[in-house]
Amino acid sequence: MSLPGILLVNLGSPDSTSTSDVRKYLNEFLMDERVIDIPWFWRRLILSAFILPTRPKKSAEAYASIWEPTGSPLVYISEQVKDRVQLRTEAPVALGMRYGNPSIASGLEALKKKGVSEVRLVPLYPHYAMSSYETVVVKAQEDLKKMEWDIPLKVMPPFYQDPDYIDALVASAEEALQQDYDHILFSYHGIPERHLHKPDPTDSHCLKVDDCCDKPSSAHAYCYRHQVFATTKAFVKKAGIPEDKYKVTFQSRLGRTPWLRPYTDLVLEELPGQGLKKVLVICPSFVSDCLETLEEIAIRGEEDFIKAGGESLTAIPCMNTHPLWIETLSNWIHDADRFQAVAPEQGERLLSMATAP
Repeated sequence: MSLPGILLVNLGSPDSTSTSDVRKYLNEFLMDERVIDIPWFWRRLILSAFILPTRPKKSAEAYASIWEPTGSPLVYISEQVKDRVQLRTEAPVALGMRYGNPSIASGLEALKKKGVSEVRLVPLYPHYAMSSYETVVVKAQEDLKKMEWDIPLKVMPPFYQDPDYIDALVASAEEALQQDYDHILFSYHGIPERHLHKPDPTDSHCLKVDDCCDKPSSAHAYCYRHQVFATTKAFVKKAGIPEDKYKVTFQSRLGRTPWLRPYTDLVLEELPGQGLKKVLVICPSFVSDCLETLEEIAIRGEEDFIKAGGESLTAIPCMNTHPLWIETLSNWIHDADRFQAVAPEQGERLLSMATAP
């Protein structure tokens, strides 16, 4: 009897820190209609005229500041996670990146060679967003179609408040939480506000109702903002953090349209003036350390915080290969009931929703 194949998928990284490789990566990333969700012509124009001529050089310098002898920290850590999960299961485990290498297609090809009975897709994103979780699911569907591989694709839903995930997240932060600190920021990757409106099945809840994230709604299954608040609430309850000692912020905004607020970089500049000079920063939207955690927070964030009068900023590492996280992932992939079948037409439906005006 053949076994299911497990495909772990993370964001991705350039192949190197060269400007040309970073440009290639940014082009693939930002041309995704779920990242910059405007019609193709305008997306191509904005990238070609305003972003790709200058941003790759700056981004290449940022990647160079965190690059390891083993290459991209995100890719290397993800490969370690895959290898450690593989040690705990007889089912073949493959790794893919939504952008760059190894690709989702290469991960699927590896599973196909193993003769698996179904593909269990694990997007390594705790929360649902068009530009993360959703684009992974659709890309896997598209690649299966191109391969002409008729096999069941089952997907693990976002795990933003799963008790085992919260336990692993708190355990991975335990050492930092034992420090003497004034405040902890829960810094999540930002998204444009319109990315909350588009997946809202009610078309009338997200950011349209007072305290929308606290009022029950079917929209919460697709609401990134609700889900990051739920993660934070579960974490602080588990870790025993007082309500006045933490704040939720959002990082990595791009462009001039409104993104989720408050912005991490601006809050870091404000905290010292409020007497909060010893700060911890945790980034729960990432399960593996990457450019956004290692450079944006641990390097630039710390510099800006100290310049504003802060004394110390501790960037809490992501779960990475923490034993409890590996154990949790390994348990999840064996639980067939955790995975949901995805209809072939769902990708087209989500695509039309993503590019709608």
